[in-house]
Amino acid sequence: MTQDFWGQATAFLYAAVLACVPLLYGTLGEILTQKAGNINLGVEGMMYLGAIAGFLAGYRTDSAMLTVLAGFLAGAGGALIYAFLTVSLKANQNVSGLTLTVFGMGVANFLGEKAKLNAPVGTAFMSERLKALLSPVGIGGLDGLPVIGPLLFRHSVLTYLAVLASVAMALYLRRSRLGLNLRAVGENPAAADAMGVPVSKYKYAHILVGGGLCGLGGVYISMVTCLGNWQPNIVAGQGWIAMALVIFAAWKPLRAAAGSLVFGALSVLRLYVPKDVVDIPAALFTMLPFIVTCLVLVVSSVRLRRENQQPAGCGVNYFREER
Repeated sequence: MTQDFWGQATAFLYAAVLACVPLLYGTLGEILTQKAGNINLGVEGMMYLGAIAGFLAGYRTDSAMLTVLAGFLAGAGGALIYAFLTVSLKANQNVSGLTLTVFGMGVANFLGEKAKLNAPVGTAFMSERLKALLSPVGIGGLDGLPVIGPLLFRHSVLTYLAVLASVAMALYLRRSRLGLNLRAVGENPAAADAMGVPVSKYKYAHILVGGGLCGLGGVYISMVTCLGNWQPNIVAGQGWIAMALVIFAAWKPLRAAAGSLVFGALSVLRLYVPKDVVDIPAALFTMLPFIVTCLVLVVSSVRLRRENQQPAGCGVNYFREER
């Protein structure tokens, strides 16, 4: 009984790690964007763009590197549209982000269905070679260790890249001069401008990299979660959960990794609760991550500690003439 319990617990935690990766990419991308003083509600759209670009690149080229690169560039391309509208044209950030979500979802579903119709068998699959390159694999036999083996050493390269990105972003924001300048831009762009920091360049650069990270989350969904098979509405609201995770993580990359794991566990919980013990409708389990998302927003709005709030200049377009 005990051995069976630990086996189930290990399987549950492993599934939670698999499910948390796209959430982590989306959260990191939005943290970087908001640190630059912009709220981009288009996380879902950029994940869709990354998903379809990575899928099509993998299907056409059979190259793992081009698959990942295409997803990153597609997400960054969506972010470029948003940056041009909000940084250069001073358009409303919320409306621009929502428009990007609708745009990304529409483009991805259209191109995905077209690829399936043009495929020889009526649906498009990745080659076994490419799926093997991006699927979870063991590292040097370490994945055979009890409990920690599969949890730490049996993952896709995209999973390890996500963890590396969270650590690198934490160091960048806290320890580098560029990161400190970025935080100044997000908190008070007028003061940063007065110190000689090129505000618009900082915004553009970090919004684009943030969009690219969201695109990598889409690549993970299409290539790992869905096993290289395109499905309609493939992102399924994970971009919106990532938006809430930014608040849950208090704009801290390392805390975002922990928060993503929690939400990943919630998304797979229905698969590991025995129906003979707790008979809960599957629809309620599907709703659970979004219910917790709402609770996070409520609790965060009550706890008004300054260190847990978004950058002061976030969401407000910067007009240099008003400095």
